[in-house]
Amino acid sequence: MAGGVLATFASGGTAAAGSAALQTYVPPARRVRLGLNSGWLFHRGDVAGAERAGFDDSTWGSLSVPHTWNAEDGADGASYYRGIGWYRKRVTVPSNLSGMMLFLQFAGVNQVADVWVDGVHLGQHRGGYSRFRFGVTDAFTPGRTGVLAVKVTNAHNPDVAPLGADYTFQGGIYRNVSLHALDKLAVRMLDYAGPGVYVRQRSVTAASATVDVKSTLFNNNTTSRSVVVRAIVTHANGTVVADRSTTAQTLKANSGMGIVQTLTIANPRRWNGLADPYLYNAHVEIRDVAADTVTDVVTEPLGLRSFSLDATSGFKLNGKNLNLHGVNLHQDRADAGWAVSDADHEQDFALIKEIGANAVRMAHYQHDQKGYNLADAAGVVVWAEIPLVDAITDSAAFTSSTQTQLRELIRQNYNHPSIVFWGIGNEQRTDNTPTNKLLAQLAALVESEDPERISTYANNLGNDAGVAGHAETTAYNKYFGWYGGSYNDLGEWADQLHAASPNRTFAVSEFGAGANPGQHALNPSAPSPGGSFHPEEYQALLHEASWKQLAARPFVWGSFVWNMFDFASDGRNEGSRPGINDKGLVARDRLLRKDAFYWYKANWSAAPTLYITSRRWTSRTDAAAELKVYSNAPEVTATLNDTSLGKRSSTERIFKWTGLELRPGVNTVTVTASIDGAAHTDEVTWTLENPV
Repeated sequence: MAGGVLATFASGGTAAAGSAALQTYVPPARRVRLGLNSGWLFHRGDVAGAERAGFDDSTWGSLSVPHTWNAEDGADGASYYRGIGWYRKRVTVPSNLSGMMLFLQFAGVNQVADVWVDGVHLGQHRGGYSRFRFGVTDAFTPGRTGVLAVKVTNAHNPDVAPLGADYTFQGGIYRNVSLHALDKLAVRMLDYAGPGVYVRQRSVTAASATVDVKSTLFNNNTTSRSVVVRAIVTHANGTVVADRSTTAQTLKANSGMGIVQTLTIANPRRWNGLADPYLYNAHVEIRDVAADTVTDVVTEPLGLRSFSLDATSGFKLNGKNLNLHGVNLHQDRADAGWAVSDADHEQDFALIKEIGANAVRMAHYQHDQKGYNLADAAGVVVWAEIPLVDAITDSAAFTSSTQTQLRELIRQNYNHPSIVFWGIGNEQRTDNTPTNKLLAQLAALVESEDPERISTYANNLGNDAGVAGHAETTAYNKYFGWYGGSYNDLGEWADQLHAASPNRTFAVSEFGAGANPGQHALNPSAPSPGGSFHPEEYQALLHEASWKQLAARPFVWGSFVWNMFDFASDGRNEGSRPGINDKGLVARDRLLRKDAFYWYKANWSAAPTLYITSRRWTSRTDAAAELKVYSNAPEVTATLNDTSLGKRSSTERIFKWTGLELRPGVNTVTVTASIDGAAHTDEVTWTLENPV
């Protein structure tokens, strides 16, 4: 992050006394967080004067945030509301916070937000996905009630990315809101709403890890302070492994400074993906020397790891090859839209863990902090990206806004060990000079802010399009067998690209097909992507073929299924499901796992898997049938109506019995297998009615 946090930094310091290996550290609580999610009033539409403290809001509806006004109309296949919504809330700051600095934090508001307290405009934030903060020490008086008013619009804005994308742009305060109280001598809160503490990993090996702890301070007092900054790295249980303090430094009144402290951890336990996602904690203490008081403490996760890309062998984590296979993720679900809870995020990552993915592309924008925290803890490698999708506006305002969104993404998420890739854009439709100029600037910005991580871009133009040449590595959105060609073409495409550019590193950032789990066909041909018939069986066939080709090509450093979950895209009307992009492996309500989900589970997960496909095709009119099973067992035995179908062996996770004939009425299919010494069974019933 050279040059990223502040222009200059003081450096160094001395090792703190008493930093023995068995010393434990418990950070003192110096900050107060007040949740502001409840007690809001809301009005959809613009209202003159709604920012004023005395405005009459007695007829407005009451709600809690997270909230979006597009939870229903954003997924019905008709037009959805894109405009203004107003939120108001009475806030009483506790009297015991008097004398502290106050900061108002929004975790996500789409897309432009203006904020007032008692009619005083605090400012405007542009960009629907990043966290933002306002200093409100002068706006709120502890012990008194103030009126917080927020004007939100999700209307199209030519100055703010994304201008267009294949998902619904849901409006509202759709993430958490909170108030934070700090001492006047503290780590900065207004560094693009980042943590103010940034741990740069200089070198990580099995023998030693060296990190730079960069701390940004601000003295909001009216007089100068003598300050000592202490950086401590601890195990999860609090045992100190590295500890360093600066000499006393003078920090002038109403001014800031930066400190860099280098710490070394001997024999580190490394963050090693799914195998061992170990997290240390990095703490920074701010001490007022004259008062002999710790005034602020910030604690950030620290997962020590190294990574690299190789054009022949792909991705390496801690020096060992790790083929990244995973999914794309959207922040959307049935009924709630974008207003997802922490429990919703946890369920999503539980399903990602169940399928066995070791990587996730958190598309097409900055996601909630909860998601990145879960990835850290799970050991899932993350591709995080900004919402530069489809097109740009060739203007200084758009360029500035997009660069700000990238800075916010990087600084707010700098310390997440799961994040390896920063995405600078997705599927620009035009390979022109302004677009390439902007992408070059964004790639340079990543290098400036965070030179250790890898910039990437998701390209859907030609292999050698200009837009694919700016990031350190390029990925390709390839829908062979869905938007053209055959699903057997993926491997040949990858081979040709690798042969033509043997020194190029690349991944497949998107591939997939739609599936309505209520529609079925035996060995279907490719359906029309925009048509009304998307049989579940075709999606499974495409993914079977795609994964076999990808798994055989280690030079493709990663592949990401589009998408883990069905999601709202109100402009779509296909697969007999208006307003939904149905390429998910799991339904939008998270209750139904499609057949293709189990194909990947059988290949990616070590958990015993035995699954009969086409299980939802319960009512049939054709006696001809096929039994297909996904399993990580070496052998599977099957019966149809208690008649043995015999045993099948396979090393490809697919077991098939063809040429079956169902009898009129109910048919019961049972399969059994031994996996890791334990017996497993799966069973379905198919009913033949009015056979033709």
